[in-house]
Amino acid sequence: MSSRSVAARIPRVAFGRAGRLGAPLGLGVAVLYMSLVVLIPLAALTAGGFEEGWSGFWEAITGDAAWAAVRLTLEVSLIVTLLNAVMGTLIAWVLVRDRFPGKGIVNSLIDLPFALPTIVAGLTLLALYGPRGPVGVNVAFTKAGIVLALLLVTLPFVVRAVQPVLLELDGEMEQAAASLGAGPFTVFRRIILPNLLPAVIGGSGLAFSRALGEFGSLVLITGNIPFQDQVASFYIYSRIESDDRQGAAAVSVFLLVLSLAALLLLSALERWTSRHAR
Repeated sequence: MSSRSVAARIPRVAFGRAGRLGAPLGLGVAVLYMSLVVLIPLAALTAGGFEEGWSGFWEAITGDAAWAAVRLTLEVSLIVTLLNAVMGTLIAWVLVRDRFPGKGIVNSLIDLPFALPTIVAGLTLLALYGPRGPVGVNVAFTKAGIVLALLLVTLPFVVRAVQPVLLELDGEMEQAAASLGAGPFTVFRRIILPNLLPAVIGGSGLAFSRALGEFGSLVLITGNIPFQDQVASFYIYSRIESDDRQGAAAVSVFLLVLSLAALLLLSALERWTSRHAR
């Protein structure tokens, strides 16, 4: 073997050894970080929820006020998720397929709920749709106000999930279907929608999970009245104020389970629709 080939091989050998050494190190750092930030806090929360055993956990989540708050949270989260699945897809379609003045500004505004403090979003809605709002519509301290606030903070999840898929869609397939006599609705239903559905489901799952635990945008626009407009996050906060940490932890664990179950279910549905789209 020539000296040149030996010299050329040395960096590759060194890189291979560094890669083998770096993989366990990187995995260890990732696991440690995830443990400190996610796993250990969740384990502590779960332990707090079951501090009084299964009976105490069940009693905490099935109490009248707790269950009313959880039920209301589920109802508005489902409504918000369905609305944003439709409207988020439509907005993503307009941003990708249409051209209009100010398109860049509108596209940037989609991410505004991510950048703004959530309480600012609530204050904005209160100023516009509150008792002194200029539009003459007052949804403050109502369930409609909760839905409106959650629509605002969860919209970007669906839009940003659908946009990349629309950008990557092959326009030649749509043109070929149209040349064979397929109408716009048929093209959308048979070609576009099957490709968009996994992204819509993924974005909707994230929106649903966010809606379940939203707090900041609801502070100013809800009355936090039990059995009327008190959502689960506010119930948890009220339990903390009443020094009922076990009750707060139990409802938190229940919400966590609901959110995780929804994400797993939608992830499985997303994979199934992806296979059938191919």
